[in-house]
Amino acid sequence: MKELSELNFPDNLRYDKEHEWVLAENDTATIGISDYAQDQLGDVVFVELPEVGATLSKEDEFGTVESVKAVSELYMPISGEIIAINTELEENPERVNVSPYDTGWMIKVKPSDKSELEALMDNTEYVKMLGS
Repeated sequence: MKELSELNFPDNLRYDKEHEWVLAENDTATIGISDYAQDQLGDVVFVELPEVGATLSKEDEFGTVESVKAVSELYMPISGEIIAINTELEENPERVNVSPYDTGWMIKVKPSDKSELEALMDNTEYVKMLGS
């Protein structure tokens, strides 16, 4: 596992305590797991994601990530309707390890309560949480 200083936490993202990240653009929020989360998991071998059209609330489970070490649940950092899933992860789950913020994104959501975005941590707050 890497040191915190070796991991990447882009400052244009918001983060939650369960290690998901959110990129809010217009009426869409892209969600995945942080560099810290993928590093802790180790080699990702399988990703299970929800169906497009599902409406989930903040903190609902939206899928699972299976690595060589463990199976971990994925939790919604915000409420909304699933409008896209990253189907590339079915064949290439290792994209989560290689590029968690780009090709390793998991779902796109139409947020139902934009104020939930403001409650998420910025990268400074997230790194502070990880360090404590």
